[in-house]
Amino acid sequence: MEQFGNLMTIDEVADYLRVKKRTVYDWVKKGKIPAIKTVGLWRFRKDRIDSWLDQDAEEEQPVKSQGSAAL
Repeated sequence: MEQFGNLMTIDEVADYLRVKKRTVYDWVKKGKIPAIKTVGLWRFRKDRIDSWLDQDAEEEQPVKSQGSAAL
């Protein structure tokens, strides 16, 4: 049962990510954020949100080109 101790609500995850609730709902609808629907309510595991953030940050880092000449 401990695995469910870190479940966050829509309000909590919106606060955690510093976005509006509507944004979280949009991400859920588009499958962009890991979520669980229990008893008709969306819940989010904090560890999965953190992993999702880490993965998203890695994908956004610019790729450094090798051997680029100075302009």
